[in-house]
Amino acid sequence: MSQATSQSGRQAALQQAVSTIKNGQFIETLTRRVAFASESQNPSASAELMKYLTDEIQPTLVKLGFECEIFANPMASCPPLLIAKRIEDESLPTLLTYGHGDVTNGQAELWQEGTHPWELSQIGEKIFGRGTADNKGQHTINLLALESVLNAREGKLGYNVKILFEMSEEVGSKGLELFCHEQKESLKADLFLASDGPRLNAQTPTIFLGSRGVCQFRLRCETGNGVRHSGNWGGVITNPVTRLQHALSSLTTADGRITAECLRAPLPSGLTAEMMRELTVGGYAGDPTLNDQWGEKELTAGERLFGCNTLEVIALGAGDIQKPIGAIPDVAEAVCHLRIVPGTDWHNLVANLSAFLEEKGLGDVKVIFEGGYSATRLDPTHPWVGFVKRSMETSLDQTVTVLPNLGGTIPNHCFADVLALPTVWMPHSYPSCKQHAPDEHLLESVVEQGLLAAAGLLWDLGEHWPE
Repeated sequence: MSQATSQSGRQAALQQAVSTIKNGQFIETLTRRVAFASESQNPSASAELMKYLTDEIQPTLVKLGFECEIFANPMASCPPLLIAKRIEDESLPTLLTYGHGDVTNGQAELWQEGTHPWELSQIGEKIFGRGTADNKGQHTINLLALESVLNAREGKLGYNVKILFEMSEEVGSKGLELFCHEQKESLKADLFLASDGPRLNAQTPTIFLGSRGVCQFRLRCETGNGVRHSGNWGGVITNPVTRLQHALSSLTTADGRITAECLRAPLPSGLTAEMMRELTVGGYAGDPTLNDQWGEKELTAGERLFGCNTLEVIALGAGDIQKPIGAIPDVAEAVCHLRIVPGTDWHNLVANLSAFLEEKGLGDVKVIFEGGYSATRLDPTHPWVGFVKRSMETSLDQTVTVLPNLGGTIPNHCFADVLALPTVWMPHSYPSCKQHAPDEHLLESVVEQGLLAAAGLLWDLGEHWPE
């Protein structure tokens, strides 16, 4: 194919991809997908989770030339997974991509007037519905871009594509790591590209190369005394709330800096630190107010968000805050998220943190581990990174920001560690999209850029596969 023919074909693919916004195909497709109440946090939603694969994703992929197989989750009673393959020639290189069709609970009663979690609606630039940002909208963008490239190339990509869909990402990707071990040969590929999480901000096209890991654990203090009258027994029996309060305060300073060495990791350095240092965090409509004095305050906001361990209490409970009674509670507990970067000894979290609390005289506060992911980060000098960045910049005529890793956590370790693939993520959302909350939405401008970027990249892979 001549350079002129290639350029005209590429442009045709981009134009067809972005036309799906104007001709209604994108909205029609996403409306159908949002209507599936595929809440993986809901024990009664198992049929809906399966139907999203069988009734929506599989028919779409079959039309694009994929062979699909749905698998039971290797973890009992957990949602299914799907592997789709489009093999043009076994001798050609293979791209693996990924998406998840499950969503968090709808919370319908909390959404603003005129919106609903299971009914797509658009107000101005915002496209509302549960899963629009996380992750139905994002994989819809990529699949429509793939269809556009296939049409522009008359049905031949020039490489193979495999797609992995899971339905339990919002409950910790249960079974995914084990499934990737079991299906390692079936999922064998050369490169990994997928879309999830937010870009740096609504105005900045972004790629990221991995994610911070996460450990969810519970601190629990239970005295065994039961609930006791605060006047009759206060001062002579242990109050578990007080014990838990001191345990939490021993882990961080009042301004959020981790003081427990067993929860810390090396601070960012080298090229990754330089990249993080230049990043602008927050400051856009809908963003929260930043605190320059929070956490590792000697570092920039970019270094603190993407390059450090952080400890956040995400739930705290004792007694009944709405209807308090005059009694000392019998139990107090806190649920914590430790977001981690490479170099964290998270596999020994329970032993290390228990020993730390014991040294502080707080051994009665128990540490209960509830799950975690490893931190991952592809070398930013890897050729796949430069290939994706250049392709996106050509399509968007705009500089693309590279994040060494996402501040949040996605199951990238399954692809980077288990499948040993170079991983790049091309997010089609933004930080204030309200994922996991009422009024989740996509921005039409970000959708348009996502369609252009994805179509351009999928075209370019057929022209010149990166070394």
